[in-house]
This record gives sequence, C-alpha cells and structure tokens, in this order.
Amino acid sequence: MEGITDEPYRLAMLKTFPEWDQFFTDFLRVPTVGKINEKMIMEHYGPRIFADEKWRRKNSFQILTTPRAQTRDVVDILESLKMHHLDLNLGCPSKKVNSHLGGAYLLSDHKALSEILKTIRQNFTGHFTVKMRIGYRDDRNFLDSLKLIQDEGVEAITLHARTRDQLYKGVADWSYIQQAAAEIQIPLIGNGDIWIVEDIENIFKQTQCHSVMFGRSALKTPWLAKLYKEYVNEDAHIDETFLLFERKKYLDEYFFALLKEYREVLWSDQLILKRFKSFSRNLFDDYDDFETIRGRFLRSESLGEFLDHLAKLK
Repeated sequence: MEGITDEPYRLAMLKTFPEWDQFFTDFLRVPTVGKINEKMIMEHYGPRIFADEKWRRKNSFQILTTPRAQTRDVVDILESLKMHHLDLNLGCPSKKVNSHLGGAYLLSDHKALSEILKTIRQNFTGHFTVKMRIGYRDDRNFLDSLKLIQDEGVEAITLHARTRDQLYKGVADWSYIQQAAAEIQIPLIGNGDIWIVEDIENIFKQTQCHSVMFGRSALKTPWLAKLYKEYVNEDAHIDETFLLFERKKYLDEYFFALLKEYREVLWSDQLILKRFKSFSRNLFDDYDDFETIRGRFLRSESLGEFLDHLAKLK
C-alpha cells in the first residue's frame, strides 16, 4: 500500500503479528528516465529485512511500471539481488498512474501488457505474481486478461473484484473471483471487501480461491490474520464483545511496535504523529462512538497527546 508498507511498518508487523504469511512493499514506480541503482531498490525494500533470510521469505517486492519505463533495469537489479518474489501492480486505479499508462490501465492494452510481462518473466527467475482488477472501464477483457497473464509465465494472480472505474465503491463482486479460480491453472488469490473472520471463511467457500489478500481491512484490523488462525483453525467461537476487549490490547501492541520501529530509523515525533493519524482513520469503527474516538486522535497536537488518548481508551 502506497506510503504505508515501508520497512519500519513491515518490521513492526513481522514482529508483532507474525501470523501474516506474506507482506508486500508499497509499489515502486519504475521511472522512465534517470539512473536506477541497487541502493534505490534496497532502500525501498529495506536493508534490515534483506539481511534476514527468514524475513526476506515473507516480503515481496512490488513494482508499478509502464511501457516506456525502465522495467528491464529494475528487474535486472532484483535478479542480481536474488529477490524471492516480484509482484506487478495492475490494480492501481489512480488517475495519474493510469494517465501514464500504468496500473489498471494496462488491462485495456494487452499488447503493452504482454511486452511488460515478457520482460519480467524472461529476466527474473524468482516467484512472479500479478495483482489485477476485473478490468479497466468494464469487464470485457476479463477472461482474456487472465489467460494472457497466465500464458506469459506468471505464477499466481491476485484479483480485486472491481473494475478500475469502480474504484472502491459498492461491494466487490466475488463471483469474478470464483470464475477466475475455475478458469486458470495457477493459484488465484481473492481480494476485496474481506473485513472480518467470517468474510475469510465465506470467500473461501464461495469462490474456491487459493488464498486471500488484505489491503484496507489489514489497516482496520492489523491482527486479522491472528484472529483467523487462532479462532477459525481451532474451531473456537468468536465472541464480538471479547474481540472488542482484545482490540484495545492489540491497538496498544500495534502503535508501540510502530513507535519503536519509526524511532529506530530516527523519525521525528511530528512525522510519527502524522503517520499515526493516517492509520487512525481505519482503526476505531468497531466502537459504538467511533466518530468521537477517531476525532480525538485526529485532533492530537503532539505525539504525547496521541499516546495519552491511547492509554485512556477503554
């Protein structure tokens, strides 16, 4: 997720909620001009994560590219570093990104998409996956896009069940995930409106997808994978009152883990506060008076005030 899953964030989650199976960098925008070097790639991925083989196995490098961008140069560096996993973003709905012929736009230009996929697959020997939507303006190329991506050697597809033009409006249509899972011979990863443990169970039952990916829901409940594995895999009853009690406990763990990692890289208190406020927009919806609670955090004028509100949260 752009501007969120930098190295400090991923390290905090790796250490605090290790139940997540895989993390992704926010996407690297492959430039069209300028020098690309290993330092730039390493800073985006995170040198501390790269230095630990166990963490590297759980971290994927995501790129967003265009027909004119220096895709080959970036892929060559990733290959030389022996990155385990490269993910291509074909889902970004940003107007700016799409106007430069990147992200979800490529689902409407199969010639350009094919060339990009070939460039990556022919020069990268690690695990290569794609995240996509069901289409750009509409779903008319949906099945053709799936076939093209599979035929070019991609090893798994994550599908967000909306078109680009739908953005995040309405409800993701999981029937497309079901259709894709039945259509292709590589793993299909479901994505879109998977908010709670029951949603995870339901999407698996409804679509027969291989696995699931979380975006906004992981920001709302950063410990969602823990809940799923502890409660569902052990066939335990989910008590919503108890989960609200646990939310307070996990919120403390979440923010203090982030605080530790941001201070490790010498972020200022004001920068940490800005990031904490951005996270607060997603975290309190389960409380009856969530708007009041969220407003209190968003109006904090210092990091100390923010942490004081956290300490007083019931």
